[in-house]
Amino acid sequence: MNIGWQALLSDLGVHSGHVLRKAGLPDDILSRDNHGLTTAEYFRFWGALEDEVHDPLFALRVVETVSAESFDPPLFAALCSANLLQAVQRLAKYKQLVAPMSLDVEVDEAGAMTISPRWLSAASEVPDSLQVAELAFFLKLARLATREPVRALRVCLPTTPPRAYAQQYEKYFGTTVRGSAGPSIAFSATDLRRPFLTLNEGMWRVFEPDLRRRLNELDATATTSERVRAVLLELLPASSATIERTAERLGMSKRTLQRRLEDEGHSFRSLVNGTRENLARHYLNNTSMSGGEIAFLLGFEDPNSFYRAFHEWTGQTPDSARIQSSLN
Repeated sequence: MNIGWQALLSDLGVHSGHVLRKAGLPDDILSRDNHGLTTAEYFRFWGALEDEVHDPLFALRVVETVSAESFDPPLFAALCSANLLQAVQRLAKYKQLVAPMSLDVEVDEAGAMTISPRWLSAASEVPDSLQVAELAFFLKLARLATREPVRALRVCLPTTPPRAYAQQYEKYFGTTVRGSAGPSIAFSATDLRRPFLTLNEGMWRVFEPDLRRRLNELDATATTSERVRAVLLELLPASSATIERTAERLGMSKRTLQRRLEDEGHSFRSLVNGTRENLARHYLNNTSMSGGEIAFLLGFEDPNSFYRAFHEWTGQTPDSARIQSSLN
């Protein structure tokens, strides 16, 4: 997870030992080489840091504190890019070296780019402030590299900012934050191609071989079930979460995938159901989407199929689960 956290925590005025102990993590974990955190550990670390800082605008404060000096190689390599377009493409490839997540990137006909962070193997809810920080970071990167007041074209979050702080969020992003099933930030074609003053191809050539090696090592250590869950997050909304399609995405045969999951004590069907249940709970607890909309995002043929499946998983209806969540 080495993201220059030691320097960043110091700049925030936070004692790293307090945060790590509160998160139940070893005191030396930030100084270890090649030691990544699992998604659950990363969420605990972030939650402990948020408690320690205790600021309603915590996410924006963390990102504003980030400097080039606190960037680790994958992030510094992005800073060495020619522009934001190239930087995002590099980050999409190497993001897992920074945090247990991936980036979905789409470019529309007008040349605008939408970036959507996706957490890998997220068995619990993604902290709201962490989703804000992930989006704000891209804006920080663009502003830091271009020295221009770049604004986001569009910002979407599952949980919109409290009304008391909506103005600060709008001022930071340069646009109103909208509600959405998942977090995303979009940039105009003009800002995507705005030259980075930090361009350094020589430094990129130094970093790139090691980044490629580390990514290969990370892929080799990830369990098959973790890799399947990450792929399912992308396949479910497209109603293409079949074992054949998943095996294809992972570069193995269906038979090999089945055997490896069995060795880990899983089945493809159980992973699909577990991923769907986790996503369903997230949408019910954090959005106002209808059952039909959630069913569509989870790849069900119709809402009734989703309702039956949710009841089998939880013993509750989606409506009762949403009401219970609102009372807690």
